[in-house]
Amino acid sequence: MTTADQPSLFGPDPHEPLVKPPGHLEEEMRVLITVKAAPNPSETYGETVCVAGIRIDVEPTQWVRLYPINFRELESNNTFRKYDIVSVRARPAPADPRPESYRPNISTVRAETNIPKWDRRKVFVIDHVQASMCDLLADVRNQPPARSLAAIRPRMVKNIEIKPHGGWRPDEQAKIDRYVTQENLFGGGPRTPLEAPRFRGWYDYLCQSATCKGHKQGIYDWEWVALQRNLRGVSDAVAKEELRNKFFEQMCGPDKDTIFYVGNQAKRQQTFMTLGVFYPKR
Repeated sequence: MTTADQPSLFGPDPHEPLVKPPGHLEEEMRVLITVKAAPNPSETYGETVCVAGIRIDVEPTQWVRLYPINFRELESNNTFRKYDIVSVRARPAPADPRPESYRPNISTVRAETNIPKWDRRKVFVIDHVQASMCDLLADVRNQPPARSLAAIRPRMVKNIEIKPHGGWRPDEQAKIDRYVTQENLFGGGPRTPLEAPRFRGWYDYLCQSATCKGHKQGIYDWEWVALQRNLRGVSDAVAKEELRNKFFEQMCGPDKDTIFYVGNQAKRQQTFMTLGVFYPKR
């Protein structure tokens, strides 16, 4: 790690307990978007996306999860992408015990600017790199409510596993079907059902803990699904090779300082997923 990569003296304390503000009042926040998770079926919106990032309007900066976000509902001038700085009003999510979770007021979303270069992004991200995934899991087990979002620098990414998706679960498909049939009841244009991706993926890696026995985490990154959509016209074998090349050979290559953005599930907080990858050159 170079001097430029050292966490600042004023970064967040990883051992400081997280506390969600009481009540339901909206807060104005500015967020550097680092995570756009793969879309999930929604009966109300067709699809919803979990977005996460780093609040830069507070000191020290801190993680925040914004859910649900329906990109179909956003006006074109207010849609946003990874590493945009976004202003939004949001309130603590009352049904979600995770301290970083907020419910955004979609009408207040404003995309401000994009941070295009890795070195400028790293200024914000480096303070949030956890010591290890093993430590994070220990905190979840022993000190709840622990952090549910983190940046993890793997010691070794051993493999990426890619398997057929298998289609939506029955409960997910039911949500899609109800969303599409609502068109006949409420009017409006045709509703497009959310298409299941062709493949699921998992990272198999060792974290920085000397005693780490390995972690296998599902990939729930918007980019994982988007690349598959761009590969509609090719065979499964070619598509799998393209996914492996992008998400393993490129993002986790020996020339990259790979960091995983990870997050857990509200109902199964010991289950973490890889929500995105930060991969500047070393």
